[in-house]
Amino acid sequence: MNIKNFHLPIIIFSVLLALISNFGSVLAIIEPITFTKILISNQGLFSTSSMAQTFINENQWWRLISPIFIHFSFAHLAFNCLWIYILGEKVERIDGTTIFLLIIVFTGIFSNFLQYFWTGSSLFGGLSGVIYGLIGYCMILEMDSEYDRYQLPPGLYLFMIVWLIFGFVGLLELFGFGSIANFAHLGGLLSGVMFAMIYKNLYRSM
Repeated sequence: MNIKNFHLPIIIFSVLLALISNFGSVLAIIEPITFTKILISNQGLFSTSSMAQTFINENQWWRLISPIFIHFSFAHLAFNCLWIYILGEKVERIDGTTIFLLIIVFTGIFSNFLQYFWTGSSLFGGLSGVIYGLIGYCMILEMDSEYDRYQLPPGLYLFMIVWLIFGFVGLLELFGFGSIANFAHLGGLLSGVMFAMIYKNLYRSM
């Protein structure tokens, strides 16, 4: 596999996990990669550990990023994988696999943390925060470029921001899109913009 196709294993792993866990409904399968540790009782009840216990006491640091692979419906999975395929290919081809992976890690951790911080729930997941991170990253670099760097239609950025707003005001749930991890989306967008600003400053100083 070409090194510039690293977005493909991310898609494949997400699809396999969704199928094996029946789109997140088998809690015992997704529990090892939820944001904080979930304790499941014999009666099927569960409670979540604190961040201190999960990350400091038990050193389960992979959970900071791992929820990005969890998806709870076919539409959720298909939408996210499609955009990772489109955006991931462009970023990897133009900026390289290292930058792509750094964006995944940076925006994934930031979006997961913000979602947990505002909701207190560990039962969330998906690549949506990372997608918004890629959108924010591409948008900033496009604005600073003299040419069409990623060949993305300008309307895409507006659409994704409007979609983010619709999620916060409850319109997406009203129209049957289910529970939306709005703070993960916001965290992804903000961290993508931050990563782009850092990248621009480092690139110019080299």
